[in-house]
Amino acid sequence: QVQLVESGGGLVQAGGSLRLSCAASGRTFSRYAMGWFRQAPGKEREFVAAITSSGGYTYYADSVKGRFTISRDNAANTGYLQMNSLKPEDAAVYYCAADLTFRVSNKYDYWGQGTQVTVSS
Repeated sequence: QVQLVESGGGLVQAGGSLRLSCAASGRTFSRYAMGWFRQAPGKEREFVAAITSSGGYTYYADSVKGRFTISRDNAANTGYLQMNSLKPEDAAVYYCAADLTFRVSNKYDYWGQGTQVTVSS
């Protein structure tokens, strides 16, 4: 089992920045790929970004490419999502997820509880 806890969400003006954190406990975090997803009201959960277990490869949804950066610190058992140039359409509940396999689909084995990001225009 891997337990994931997100933090860092909040209210920010359009054009602003937030950094989300995902603290992992349980199994060895460094063995797991990590992903970030988001879900806005009335919409399906969508992929945002993913990173391999070593951090050597990352992949982004087109909608966030160039604005968001996924990273991880395996020594600290923590993953991050740096979000810059935020837009109102980025507002959603953001979830981190972990899986032994690197994925861009939502078929991750482990999920956090989510953190709310609100972007005012």
